[in-house]
Amino acid sequence: MKKEIKNKIACERGMKVFVGISGGVDSSVTSALLKEQDYDVTGVFIKVWQPDFVECQWKQDRLDAMRVCASLDIPFLDLDLEKEYKQGVFDYMIDEYKRGRTPNPDVMCNKKIKFGGFLKFALENGADYIATGHYVRLNNRLDTGCPSCNSLGHPVSKWELLAGVDKEKDQSYFLWTLTQEQLKHCLFPIGEFQKSKVRKLAKKFDLVNAQKKDSQGLCFVGKVDMKEFLERFLPHKQGNVLNIDGEKIGEHDGVHYYTLGQRHGFRITEKGIEDEAYYIVSKDLEKNTLTVSIKKDGVLKIKENFDRKKIAIGDINWISGEEPDLNKKYQARIRYRQELQNCVLEKEDNQFFVNFEKEQKTATSGQSIVVYDGDICLGGGVIK
Repeated sequence: MKKEIKNKIACERGMKVFVGISGGVDSSVTSALLKEQDYDVTGVFIKVWQPDFVECQWKQDRLDAMRVCASLDIPFLDLDLEKEYKQGVFDYMIDEYKRGRTPNPDVMCNKKIKFGGFLKFALENGADYIATGHYVRLNNRLDTGCPSCNSLGHPVSKWELLAGVDKEKDQSYFLWTLTQEQLKHCLFPIGEFQKSKVRKLAKKFDLVNAQKKDSQGLCFVGKVDMKEFLERFLPHKQGNVLNIDGEKIGEHDGVHYYTLGQRHGFRITEKGIEDEAYYIVSKDLEKNTLTVSIKKDGVLKIKENFDRKKIAIGDINWISGEEPDLNKKYQARIRYRQELQNCVLEKEDNQFFVNFEKEQKTATSGQSIVVYDGDICLGGGVIK
């Protein structure tokens, strides 16, 4: 089976690219690299909706983005996607919490905003590609073994989404919803580099924001205390905190404020001899209870019925457009930066399961499971 790798960065000079420029270092270096490669680059700053009480540096970020574009001598555009963000990301997030689930707004932000509204805007305005500062890579695989052929029997190329070279910064976990139609219009120039190299490139290009710290927190909104944030939109409903034997040992403010694995924000009133930190291992929305446990020798004590090894997923997307081979072994992760876990994929009555070799004690409904074949991100789904 022969593979041909196509690197867009090297072979399509002069094509028009809209860069989602946030004012941060990664998207700024992305813009500079593309300009250096003779692409026709335009910087686009995306404005999204945010609650009035959230402090966000978007005005400073926009100013930084404008200054970077000016220094690179590239056009700067504003794109207002407040309505799309409010409906597609924020409302979705609140609805999921109301259901007792823990959503991943960054995944939805990429799906609805960066590779949704932004990509649509770019293509409608004459761009050939969009580019972002994500730490991921692209391969174009032409399979002459022809598992996928067009109507004439000719092999069809497939875009593969690969993890970034910098494993600490790899963002493929957040991009599992991407499709072939989207990827053929995408560029990810910094996915080949370590973050330290990107910082050096920022200095080399003499970017005004070369020393700017990385952003953290909710996608586009910034760093927020999630419980305080949710309290503005979800009512308090005090309930009991139970140990793994079902005994009441504390109280909480409402199960929708908490997620599995969390160790703060609830009150333990009946600590025993083992005066240690408690972690949430189960939530019951109907009874409004949290079940917590402690770690012993570094391992979370948990009853068998709380373990999650074979996990059902929904809202599935396979990036290739085809279901993976169920006879192979794969790897997957249930949260960002988790070490990849060995697994197999199973399908029963049209329901996909990810069956892990080891229990995933904090697998949380609403979060994403992302499946890999080595460095290749195959896609994933949402934990049921």
